[in-house]
Amino acid sequence: MPRTIPVLLSLALLCASGAEASPSSRWREAWGLPTASAPAVAASSSDAFASLQLQARAGGRSAVVSNLTAGPVQVRLQGDSRAPAATVLAAGEKRSLLWLAEDDGNPLRLALDAFPGDPAAQPQDHLYLLPLQSASIRVSQAFAGHYSHTDAQNLYAVDFPLPEGTPVLAARAGQVMQVVDSREQGSLLRILHSDGSMALYAHLQAGSASVRPGQAVAAGQGIALSGNTGHSSGPHLHFVVQVNTGLALRSIPFRMGSARGELKFPRQIP
Repeated sequence: MPRTIPVLLSLALLCASGAEASPSSRWREAWGLPTASAPAVAASSSDAFASLQLQARAGGRSAVVSNLTAGPVQVRLQGDSRAPAATVLAAGEKRSLLWLAEDDGNPLRLALDAFPGDPAAQPQDHLYLLPLQSASIRVSQAFAGHYSHTDAQNLYAVDFPLPEGTPVLAARAGQVMQVVDSREQGSLLRILHSDGSMALYAHLQAGSASVRPGQAVAAGQGIALSGNTGHSSGPHLHFVVQVNTGLALRSIPFRMGSARGELKFPRQIP
């Protein structure tokens, strides 16, 4: 579902995020050199995970990568054999990954791939809280739902149909990693847990987030309102727990409890 953004074939700047039924796993920014650097995008509004800037330094240019989130992001530069292997940037970290000599007349192209989360994380079994307060619980799609829960990022997602404006609660304590209000991806929250896993709350009401990147949240705390933004077929909350498995984002099975007991989602996918 996330589309691959090709490396530049000209000297223009390309900056894009994958379009899919729920937020994309990867984000690529590509540069054809020489070109002016672009300012980093604020983490509170961007659906990007990282940015690439070229800064003049010592008779050349330094490729500086910035983590735009309040959590770890794994990044990789491509297009130059001297580029280092994939590395993890801490929350908000900015680091020079490559120095480039002055242009010799031949265009040089760099591409940045970025994936949220630390691939060294070890997710633990955890009983999540129901992320809503309701006398009745409806599920329109659960694990391996045929409509849109078919890719690795969303295989273990659950969709809760809700009237727009319904309070959304944190299903587990953690730290807000990303708050997004995007025309393409809609409104969403990504919350980082103590074991390195990340919960994604998607299709929220635009501008309804009551938390900010870097903020600690408690389980059961109100974080936003449900909506119908992004690639949504109707008002609902899309909830999924994801981990970075090494330059790839994958959803994982989870358990969820309610006042009536544990919800019974399938634990294995055929």
